[in-house]
Amino acid sequence: MGTRGGPRFRAVVLGSRLAPVLLAGVLSGVLSAGCAGTAATGPSRAPSPTPPAHPASGRSPAPPSPSPRVTSPAELCARAVGYWARKVLDDDTYGDYQSMGLSNTQYEILRRVVAAARPVRQRQGTDTAQHLIDRQARTDCAERYRDGASGKGPWQ
Repeated sequence: MGTRGGPRFRAVVLGSRLAPVLLAGVLSGVLSAGCAGTAATGPSRAPSPTPPAHPASGRSPAPPSPSPRVTSPAELCARAVGYWARKVLDDDTYGDYQSMGLSNTQYEILRRVVAAARPVRQRQGTDTAQHLIDRQARTDCAERYRDGASGKGPWQ
């Protein structure tokens, strides 16, 4: 404990005397920085009611979204399986599931989806096969993740 004349007491007293001076200095710095641009650009004007148009498109920019959307594990699975199913269908070859970034179960879903899409592509064309890929990937991945991610590890 410091005595009345000790260093701790002096710092508190000195700090309490300097607080108004520091506050005034900070406020004057903020105000002068805020006003610095008005001399060169003229008096400030009220903001326009609509944002300016984007020069390339002529349209107003879209308002920012309120918060980022979290993608569910089932959606991520469906996107990854759909992507790779299209690649496998086009190239007619599979890669290693780990190099694809898929789990073992997702790879099994991929193989089922591609097996179902091949005959559809032959009979009804690529567009119909791609719709089947999207639908079956969503269905199979939703089933896989209906209770959330398994606790068995990412390879399951």
